[in-house]
Amino acid sequence: MLITCWILYQAWMLSPWKMWTGTILLRIGLEIHVKNIRTGWAITVARIGTSLLLNKLKFLLIDISHTCLMQRSPIVAMPSWSAIAAVIAFMADLKHRILMVSDFFYPNFGGVENHIYYLSQCLLKLGHKVVVLTHAYGNRSGVRYMTGGLKVYYVPWRPFLMQNTFPTIYGTFPIIRTILLREKISLVHGHQAFSTLCHETLMHARTMGYKVVFTDHSLYGFADVGSIHMNKVLQFTLADVTRAICVSHTSKENTVLRSGLPPEKVFVIPNAVDTAMFKPAQQRLGRDEIVIVVISRLVYRKGADLLVEVIPEVCRLYPNVRFVVGGDGPKRVRLEEMREKHSLQDRVEMLGAVPHASVSSLTEAFCIAILEAASCGLLTVSTRVGGVPEVLPDDMIVLAEPDPSDMVHAIRKAISILPNIDPQVMHDRMKRLYNWNDVAERTEIVYNRALKCSDQSLLERLSRYLSCGAWAGKLFCLVMIIDFLIWRLLELLQPAEDIEEVPDVALRCHQHGERIEEIYRCKSE
Repeated sequence: MLITCWILYQAWMLSPWKMWTGTILLRIGLEIHVKNIRTGWAITVARIGTSLLLNKLKFLLIDISHTCLMQRSPIVAMPSWSAIAAVIAFMADLKHRILMVSDFFYPNFGGVENHIYYLSQCLLKLGHKVVVLTHAYGNRSGVRYMTGGLKVYYVPWRPFLMQNTFPTIYGTFPIIRTILLREKISLVHGHQAFSTLCHETLMHARTMGYKVVFTDHSLYGFADVGSIHMNKVLQFTLADVTRAICVSHTSKENTVLRSGLPPEKVFVIPNAVDTAMFKPAQQRLGRDEIVIVVISRLVYRKGADLLVEVIPEVCRLYPNVRFVVGGDGPKRVRLEEMREKHSLQDRVEMLGAVPHASVSSLTEAFCIAILEAASCGLLTVSTRVGGVPEVLPDDMIVLAEPDPSDMVHAIRKAISILPNIDPQVMHDRMKRLYNWNDVAERTEIVYNRALKCSDQSLLERLSRYLSCGAWAGKLFCLVMIIDFLIWRLLELLQPAEDIEEVPDVALRCHQHGERIEEIYRCKSE
């Protein structure tokens, strides 16, 4: 009998009736107070109604109703449905409280890390609260604050493989739940398909009723074993995602095919570049010298094998061309052998490992390195793969097939049009085309649409997991049912009301020597 009552209660808590019941109870509480019936009862009823009405923002409404009832405010003396609707509308206009989640963040460098950092900074400027969750990097653990007041949780989990934490499925739930409740998060935004922490956090957040958004930064195939495994994991995560973002239209097609996600739930928002950091050089090289820079991890996926055949041919055709190759990897040995074989030690410079690894590859969803090069006023030659053709206008990039002869032809074409390139004009165009503020505003629209989606019961969510396959669907349902039971057990052992909420800290950083203000807003209940 107790189990049956508990199941019915949980179903009711997740149903639309909760909104109507909360509204009615809130009004009853106000009416009781107006008629001078026991104020204590009025406060209790109003508190219950408020909690049901807007669960995630209940504390502010409780404070409003409690204060008005205790002070017998004349505003409450004439309660109306329009007044309640006005309160709800006011709450809807509040800024979001966003949790960014990924295994990839600073001090590590890369495209995903830069994307999360710059997007978070611009969202902070728009007035939103942004918190980042990632794993510890060396001695960097605990809570840190970055520029602009960006709060980062470096949870003390060590990376297991390729900077990913070890998959535990349920082991991360307690600390993720605590962070969500302490920071009063309203939406969770996960990044990168092969981030273990991202997948687990999105799963737990959906179990707790949060809206989640996922951004896919990479392209994957369909044939090799690794891609098949990753695609099934992505299908599991995106089966219950509220909205998804891809960085190019090619990436969107790839994500929809891999995950089975409805295309109308996927938005395309390209990356951007910090043009203030990437400017044209003040002093240009002489017209008689041409320097071709290649910065990449020297692995097959990044096209390092193409360089072994392309560099000797270009050096033969153009005596005034020299190459600078930055990066490290297993293919570096082949490049060193090529340099020795063709006696190009004075024309091919090997820099080794470089800190910035956001570079071009054979399968790029959206190459940020191309944007950075264009912002510096450099003409770019790239392979026509993934979302690269969507990155720049045709007059700012020369595309080639991933074939040595076609690459040589593209480089010859780029050298011929190089005298007509104005670096400053290209830099100014990049300012207008790719701006992080624009990316943040478009992402904000996705957040708004995600938060407007209706809440769904556990049964409705399980029906989507069942569609993931005959056996995989049943396994996914079992995983989510266990996750739901663990959540209820955690609520029993440590109720959400017992978890202390952290104060909001806003750090306003001013340039030109102005002072830095720390504003603490501690809400008392």
